[in-house]
Amino acid sequence: MPARPPLDADAILVATEDILRRHGPAKATVVDVARALGVSHAAVYKHFASKQALREAVTRRWLDRSRDVLAVVSADRSVPPAQRLRRWLHAVLEVKQAKIREAPELFAAYGILAAAHSSVATDHVADLLDQLTVIITDGAADGSLRTDDAEATARAVFHATTRFHHIAHAAEWQSPGVATELDEVCSLLLDGLRVPASP
Repeated sequence: MPARPPLDADAILVATEDILRRHGPAKATVVDVARALGVSHAAVYKHFASKQALREAVTRRWLDRSRDVLAVVSADRSVPPAQRLRRWLHAVLEVKQAKIREAPELFAAYGILAAAHSSVATDHVADLLDQLTVIITDGAADGSLRTDDAEATARAVFHATTRFHHIAHAAEWQSPGVATELDEVCSLLLDGLRVPASP
């Protein structure tokens, strides 16, 4: 019989994600994860101090998969900042729609962490704000977007588009006209941010 590979954090996270996908956050326990790996729950606790720590780690890993996709959109300087802002906001909505559609149980786990003000949710928002700030900063640098403070403007844009990315509005993301509604909000925001053309 081949020897079992040594238990590491990555193997635990893979098993935990699989169990969360199959059973949801309410029924996925450390004992379930240990059983799936053929180890004791004490072995899992050597890598993750609690069920909460394990849930946070697997949710962070799941969220990070889309962070890089969005970062590419944010940093694509071949696209003018105003167009990039619109494209990025649509990409955020599309990523959120895909996450809730493809992994509703993991999305539910994220919802639990967000409601508990976990650092996972806080860090996720901080990542998104950093990406948005890159776009606003580029717009200020090339003179196409008006701002005295790129970070404050990014926060304002983020808050103005809450309906299209905040978990409290997740039920609305699958409505047929949601992308059109986001586009209308983008147009309104960009009208306010664009530097007026010289007379």
